[in-house]
Amino acid sequence: MPGWILHVDLDQFLAAVEVRRRPELAGRPVVVGGDGNPRRRRQVVATASYEARAHGVLSGMSLSEAARRCPEAVFLPSDHPAYDAASVEVMATLRAFPVVVEVWGWDEAFVGTGTEDPMALAREMQGAVHRRTKLHCSIGIGETRLLAKTATGVAKPGGIARLTRAEWIPTMGRRPVTAMWGIGERTAARLDALGITTVEELARADHDTLAQAFGPRIGPSLRILGLGGDDRPLVDEPWIPRSRSKEETFEHDVRGRTDVERDVARLAAAVTEEVVGAGRRITHVAVKVRFTTFYTRSRIMKLAVPTTDVADIVEAAATVLERFVAAGFDLDRPIRLLGVRVVRELDPG
Repeated sequence: MPGWILHVDLDQFLAAVEVRRRPELAGRPVVVGGDGNPRRRRQVVATASYEARAHGVLSGMSLSEAARRCPEAVFLPSDHPAYDAASVEVMATLRAFPVVVEVWGWDEAFVGTGTEDPMALAREMQGAVHRRTKLHCSIGIGETRLLAKTATGVAKPGGIARLTRAEWIPTMGRRPVTAMWGIGERTAARLDALGITTVEELARADHDTLAQAFGPRIGPSLRILGLGGDDRPLVDEPWIPRSRSKEETFEHDVRGRTDVERDVARLAAAVTEEVVGAGRRITHVAVKVRFTTFYTRSRIMKLAVPTTDVADIVEAAATVLERFVAAGFDLDRPIRLLGVRVVRELDPG
């Protein structure tokens, strides 16, 4: 097994890709999201450049709020094909080194190495990524994925940091459990009910108590997180999204079941064309509905057989929509967002 794991995380990735193809935007606040028009309602920020973040622009914020906070920002639409292509460049650069690369998405990967000098390797990788792609990355180094990813938080932006098992408790022990990658507010609340609020308390928690509270698999795994994470080997395989979705937050609420059915069919057709175009068959179809109260629910169904037929997916989405009605949801109520997600076949024939 590799002795070190490096977590490579591209800085402000979407914005950086946009600046790469528009060099005149370098140093300016850039906001990427939706169709790039902040005057349209209900569109949100996907990524903001550091210059925009300095004005308080954050991911998930509405584009209109971002424009109020930073009126001089350049607003650009999301361009998924461009981000796909840039990510492929970066991962190919990492794989040119004698390492194991486990890709976790567009903008991050874990790299396994047996080198005795991981800092030197990290510097070489940073330089290679920038020379080949003109993109900057931060790199965290550790003996586990958790240690490496935690170190990246210190390294950002554009730096390198290392966190070892010996340093884990002295560095993280007094921090709340939510400071760890993998523990959110809901899990933290359940841990709090057990009297566990800090990383060190989780590391020292009783194995059986956690197993009783969270189950025989999840409970013990939480304690392992408290100890700095497990040392499972990395998997060097190309990253292919297991699912793909199309969502639309409407500028004006959708009202009436006929319009809901029309928009779900349109989204189903669009996402199917993308997945089938990549040579994948579809096994599951899900529909997401968000009402104007922000009450959000999803339903999913498994197809009888994997398919590439757009008509089959549209029909399946309509069937899933019927499940909302069967569950008592009134689709004539105002709806602010609709989405369709499809799951690809794991091993396409």
